[in-house]
Amino acid sequence: MKVLVVGGGGREHAIIRKLKESPEITQLYAAPGNGGIGYDAVCVPIGATEVDKLCAWAAENRMDYVVVAPDDPLAMGLVDALAEKGIPAFGPTAAAARIESSKAFSKDLMKRYHIPTARYETFSDVEKAKAYLNACDAWPMVLKADGLALGKGVLICQSREEALVAIEEMMVGGKFGASGNTVVIEEFLTGPEVSVLAFTDGKTVVPMVSSMDHKRALDGDKGLNTGGMGTVAPNPYYTPAVAAECMEKIFKPTIAAMNAEDRTFKGCLYFGLMLTPDGPKVIEYNCRFGDPETQVVLPLLESDLFSIMRAVTEGRLKDADVKFSSCSAACVILASGGYPERYEKGKIITGLREGQLPGSGATVYHAGTAQKDGGLVTAGGRVLGITAVGETLPEALTQAYSAAKEISFPGMHMRTDIGVRALTAEQ
Repeated sequence: MKVLVVGGGGREHAIIRKLKESPEITQLYAAPGNGGIGYDAVCVPIGATEVDKLCAWAAENRMDYVVVAPDDPLAMGLVDALAEKGIPAFGPTAAAARIESSKAFSKDLMKRYHIPTARYETFSDVEKAKAYLNACDAWPMVLKADGLALGKGVLICQSREEALVAIEEMMVGGKFGASGNTVVIEEFLTGPEVSVLAFTDGKTVVPMVSSMDHKRALDGDKGLNTGGMGTVAPNPYYTPAVAAECMEKIFKPTIAAMNAEDRTFKGCLYFGLMLTPDGPKVIEYNCRFGDPETQVVLPLLESDLFSIMRAVTEGRLKDADVKFSSCSAACVILASGGYPERYEKGKIITGLREGQLPGSGATVYHAGTAQKDGGLVTAGGRVLGITAVGETLPEALTQAYSAAKEISFPGMHMRTDIGVRALTAEQ
């Protein structure tokens, strides 16, 4: 079968590397892909949000299946448009993708269906938002842009002054574009964070291995929020007891709520959870595989990813074989200097052979690279994800960091404490 994966980041590379293992797939394409993905799939120069062009190309080139990985094309209805052309795809419809594309919708959904989450209020009027903040006496508070903002539309404000400046920047200054026209203000929750990706066909929900993301740019969870500087899996805080509670109080009720709203969700539903003193609560939903969580979760998948995806699309997930390894995985992100703010592109990457590190025991997932003059250069903020699998988490981390040291490019930055919190929890 001929399969197209839409997207061009580390998540898409991880999906492609896993799909390559399927005996059913004869040809893999990526649109637009990136420098490293080009070693594993044929890159097609069409942007992930060019819905009409993607549909036309998929039809003309007789794609048997399409995997829509990023949030933007899902929110724009790429899966719906492909269905109109008779092309099956992995991912939710635009109506179901609203669970991520609108924070206000997802918060209201949780309130209506009694799914545990932080207390919140939603504002489209900047003066009303400021008045609400002026009346708040519990700090910090969390401000969230309603729409999609590349994973950066969430601000934790430590004081009233900081929050008032943030509201002005979001709602008046256009810091997140139209995504910040409406803002959700919610209470700050405390406790360990857990990411759980789940396959669902709208009837059955099958959680994958849990993971722990590291959002801050600098060691010690300091610095600005990023799209993620590294991940480990499984998350030691996510015990069997917690998993059972999440299934009954969060996962199943969410699927049922979406069905009740006539927004049946098929694809990968991401649950961002906080394990609070009052029990697990939802921080956020994503309508797709997380990045960089995918880079540690899929290497632990022992079943055929393509078979699972087709079972999701065809509504027969309950009969699918979904098995994960009992090993641990760690991913360390190599980023451009200055990320997540201003950074330069086009820096020459050294140490790789055809995009990988043969003999290192690690896999290199390309997030922001391009091929130039027979080599690779940086082309994004997050450049590479170095993932290793081990019998234990310390083993996986040692291998990932050892491999990371073999790669360099001018200005390269990485956190040196990925997995430390997880190791502390295990002791």
